Amino acid sequence: MNQSVRPAEATSDVMTTPGTLNGIPRQPSHKQREGRGDEGGSCASEARPRPRPRFRPWHLVPSPKGTPFTFGYALVLAATSVLTEYADPGLVSTLLEGSSTDVAHLAHSPVLVLIASALWIAGGITSPYAIVFLLVLTALERRIGGLRTAGVFLLGHVVATLATEVPVGFSVLAGHLPDSSLHRLDYGISFGVAASVGALAGLLTPWLRWAVLGGFGWMLVDDLIAFTDPMTNWGHLLALLIGVCTWPLLRRRRGARSASA
Repeated sequence: MNQSVRPAEATSDVMTTPGTLNGIPRQPSHKQREGRGDEGGSCASEARPRPRPRFRPWHLVPSPKGTPFTFGYALVLAATSVLTEYADPGLVSTLLEGSSTDVAHLAHSPVLVLIASALWIAGGITSPYAIVFLLVLTALERRIGGLRTAGVFLLGHVVATLATEVPVGFSVLAGHLPDSSLHRLDYGISFGVAASVGALAGLLTPWLRWAVLGGFGWMLVDDLIAFTDPMTNWGHLLALLIGVCTWPLLRRRRGARSASA
């Protein structure tokens, strides 16, 4: 005898629930998909490339929050530049002479005079070094922080100053230069700026790095060829080289900072 098969028995292996069609498996809910897709989602997010930083024009200039060292230093230099422009000429001359890093001052109060000499801009606030100061130190501080930027600037300022003034002292002692060379007027931020340019170049892309070094280096060599102030011009080249010598340390520090961020 033929037995009839009931539809319920023929489809007993297919789960049916209210709201679904017979024979079509139920789709997982949103929460179930989230629970099962945690690991896959995290892998996908890790593999997703990071967005490239946007260029913000206001990052070219210092700000109190983003670059406090450069911003505060720029205010000091602006104040001394205004003083130089509008104060009594006799007072300005006395202040500059007292801040000069000549051999006589370095022999009596080296620390004080090295700090004081970096508070003035030779040529005033319209000097090319004032513009380079704002752009270069802002860019450098945004990459390595204020403390290391101050260290690079101070290293170039101090070492280049001593390297140009100490030979003058020995030349005077040997009789090759007159005693008046011990009191020559020497102040400004140019050595620190040159070292900062050299340091920043090492953190740029290769084509931009060599463009910066080539352009700035050529300007320094051109000044040296003019022979208007050979001791200072040699100091600028030395300060640039000092900045270049900081590349390995700054790159290592920057890499560690990026990894921890």
